[in-house]
Amino acid sequence: MRKVIIRDKRKIEPFNEPARDLRVLNKPLWLHQKDVLEPYCDSEIEVDFFEQIPSGDYQETLVYRDNLFFDEAFIQTFISKASSLGKACRVAFSLDDRVITTHALPLQNGIRREGDVYVANMWYYPRGLEEKVRPLVIDCGAYEFGSYRVPTHMSTEKGDLVFQIPLRAFLSIENWVHIFVANCLFGVLAEGARMERSLNRPGVLLRIFWRSLLERKQFLSCSRMVKIGRNCQIDPTAIIQGPTTIGDNVYIGAGVTISNCIIGNNVSILQGNQLLISVVGDRCYLPFRSSLFFTTLMEDTMVAQNACLQFCVVGRDSFIGAGTTFTDFNLIPKPLRTMHRGQLEDVGATVLGSCVGHHCRIGADLTIYPARMIESDVVLVRSEQRSVISHNVSYEESDHLHWPNADLHPRLYPR
Repeated sequence: MRKVIIRDKRKIEPFNEPARDLRVLNKPLWLHQKDVLEPYCDSEIEVDFFEQIPSGDYQETLVYRDNLFFDEAFIQTFISKASSLGKACRVAFSLDDRVITTHALPLQNGIRREGDVYVANMWYYPRGLEEKVRPLVIDCGAYEFGSYRVPTHMSTEKGDLVFQIPLRAFLSIENWVHIFVANCLFGVLAEGARMERSLNRPGVLLRIFWRSLLERKQFLSCSRMVKIGRNCQIDPTAIIQGPTTIGDNVYIGAGVTISNCIIGNNVSILQGNQLLISVVGDRCYLPFRSSLFFTTLMEDTMVAQNACLQFCVVGRDSFIGAGTTFTDFNLIPKPLRTMHRGQLEDVGATVLGSCVGHHCRIGADLTIYPARMIESDVVLVRSEQRSVISHNVSYEESDHLHWPNADLHPRLYPR
């Protein structure tokens, strides 16, 4: 089957890059798409517009925009149903699909309502392009995951802070919030949901239980739940629970706790760090006692000691200073909003951290309010004038641009 990729050149703030070049599950999105579609497609072409797709042939074709995130389970279901139908069709979702309505619709227009379904930018043609295309409804398979019985002021759902995790994931990435969703909710948590469902099969449960007995490890820490690459050094006091994937040449120090994460290659996680439902990119460095919760670090990033990141996305080659805290709950009883195409829009979530762009240097002991963006290449230093980041920070506000102005930070830049 041939695949036709429609380029989406819109840049995602604050990274100033198109979605295809941003990291999802520790891979550029375009590479993730290629790996997922490899069993089905043997050739590809790229176009800027749908009208540029070659017509007149009768080749089986899959068409999609390059800002889409989808997993193997979704593609397998869609292609299987579409080929069985034998007619031209496009991806669609029911109006009551909880995954789509809860997490995929805010801050985007790539999934939109047409009639009594939502349609998306992925098409299947069994015999070349056709004018008549039918919506093919795919059920994402919502799996409820939540922090139940949290204080009622943290949720509008009777005290429950709930996520709808897909067993078959699909997302149009048009905002930094979607990078968080793709990595944490539709990535590592979705893998955990599939693993948990598989434990309902006695054969799978027995194989994992037998492996844990042979290795003398706790059930969630055996090699069937935790995949470890080559040449890794892991302190025996570290606690690692699956499903977790650890790359090559990784060092994990004493007292580290890791649960349901993806750790890239050449990563150093030193003493006392805690990581839960997070993605850590290649060559990241965490010295000691930092905490990552529902957070994505792209490659070559460092998080210093005692920093706390919750529901955050941090770009490549960035630095987060010691003791800096990214808050995730809005103290004011108003909906969380973030910048999207030049204006503030509701993020559709009760809790959400912030986003740091590429090549940023964030100083020590800062507090960042929820749903804020710090643009790429920004330097922020704590001072008497600025210890709490309560608004989005543009490149023009970067501290390094004000170095000649000693009056801005007199203690930082003495004359």
